[in-house]
Amino acid sequence: MNRTYGIAGVTAVVLATVLVGALGLRVSRTTSDFYVASRTVAPRLNACAVSGEYLSAASFLGVAGLVLAQGVDMLWFPIGYTAGFLLLLAFVAAPLRRSGAYTLPDFAEARLESRAVRRIAGGLVVGIGWLYLLPQLRGAGLTLRLLTGVPGWVGGLIVAAVVTVAVAAGGMRSITFVQAFQYWLKLTALLVPVAFLLLAWRADHAPAPSWEDRPVFHRPTEVRLDRPVTLTAHAPVRVTVSGSVDGRTVHGGSVTLAEGGHRIGADTVLRFPAGARVPLPDRASGRTAQSSWARPLSADREQHSLYATYGLILATFLGTMGLPHVVVRFYTNPDGRAARRTTVIVLGLLGAFYLLVPLYGMLGRLYAPDLLLTGDTDAAVLVLPQRLIGGVAGDLLGALVAGGACAAFLSTASGLTLSVAGVLAQDVLPTRGVRHFRFAALPAIAVPTAAGAVVSDLPVADAVGLAFAVSASSFCPLLVLGIWWRGLTPPGAIAGLLLGGGSALTAVTVTIAGGARSGWLHTLLAWPAVWSVPVGFAAMVLTSLATRDRVPPGTTATMARLHLPEPTPVHP
Repeated sequence: MNRTYGIAGVTAVVLATVLVGALGLRVSRTTSDFYVASRTVAPRLNACAVSGEYLSAASFLGVAGLVLAQGVDMLWFPIGYTAGFLLLLAFVAAPLRRSGAYTLPDFAEARLESRAVRRIAGGLVVGIGWLYLLPQLRGAGLTLRLLTGVPGWVGGLIVAAVVTVAVAAGGMRSITFVQAFQYWLKLTALLVPVAFLLLAWRADHAPAPSWEDRPVFHRPTEVRLDRPVTLTAHAPVRVTVSGSVDGRTVHGGSVTLAEGGHRIGADTVLRFPAGARVPLPDRASGRTAQSSWARPLSADREQHSLYATYGLILATFLGTMGLPHVVVRFYTNPDGRAARRTTVIVLGLLGAFYLLVPLYGMLGRLYAPDLLLTGDTDAAVLVLPQRLIGGVAGDLLGALVAGGACAAFLSTASGLTLSVAGVLAQDVLPTRGVRHFRFAALPAIAVPTAAGAVVSDLPVADAVGLAFAVSASSFCPLLVLGIWWRGLTPPGAIAGLLLGGGSALTAVTVTIAGGARSGWLHTLLAWPAVWSVPVGFAAMVLTSLATRDRVPPGTTATMARLHLPEPTPVHP
């Protein structure tokens, strides 16, 4: 990708974000403006903002990278991301808006009349927000590294600074317009290039991707490995090497990589001929090994493919309703009816976007299999315009894609920072108000920025999947039972949040830290929703039944407010 064009595209998006955020300072004055835009956002505008916020770096970059690497079973990610809004529509959207809350901890306290439940809910909001921010910052680092060559942490730092300015300047009111604009930018950034990419693929006689375990180099390809890696060849491959192979230094000579493992040194360049099968990194040196690429249940997941798939489905289907940065947007609608309309429109907007992402994964399998060697599979969307089209047209399309990627991590990072800052301002800082909200934006983004410098090798969509698992195990039970079961008690809610959400958060923390790398233990920790969601529901129900005398006295009035529709205004 031409760096000049790419930098220009990213800079334009950043300037637009800062400009709209700064203009928000003129219209955001009250606490209600900053938290929920004074509850005046119309359904269509709010749906665009929800979609812009929800379609993160995991959607824009990560899903295509996972399809490239692991195949069609990764399509469960976009299916789950979208289908989660059906459950949100059916069970949560309208009652949550009628609750009159500003944040999820607000709802928890209003429904259960307990400060303890509020504090635990606030801690989980912050934990989920920070966990979700990690892949956004990684996506930013990856994009800017490809564009400029700077270290990945620099991209994360730049995004953190821009997001802090945008959130602190205008709060929810200005972020709404920013995110709505960014949805259409992201859709355009995928739709326009993919039309040209498919034309180029058609002109190349429409080759089909390899349906076997190992992809092939469709064209002669040069791969530069910046760090040492162990590659496993399943068949002899003849390559031209400039660097170190199996401890032997070669200067532009031809080497045959026999079947088996080979140690490639840092700063080594490998040139593969067309038709050569791609030797892949082993599991110890990367996360890109794969098998059964064309099957919906991949045997790569430690041979527990069915369990892992159910874990992914449960996390994404149930986790959406508890994502703090998504839920807070429904508080901005005028009433519950508008919240439902917003959700219906979001389903259409997300569906249009996710139809495009798998095409990039398929084309990446054909024209960018070298990303499997380097571990940069999340970069498939960014490199394809230059690979298939090239020239000035490829540079311009690449700049558009880079701008869309920038919008992806900026919009989601803004929403997450907004939701975390709201909790910090209300429940951590000594007093409330706009000034403390602005101050809270700094630690809301600073902590994951610092953590992102340490955790740098987790695929973007995988990291987001872990955040969904924590959300599904904590806030899904709280919202469903809190809205639809009047028997929920504060001790029951506390037990469910701690056992369900706490266990899922512990599991994903161990996974990110690399505590378990193989076997059933790894599978249980990496996809915890199968057991942690039932634990959360069971703990809430059983503890509430054991503490029936602790049902809050205002439960009847609260349930009526959640479920009775607002009166239709009468206009003279």
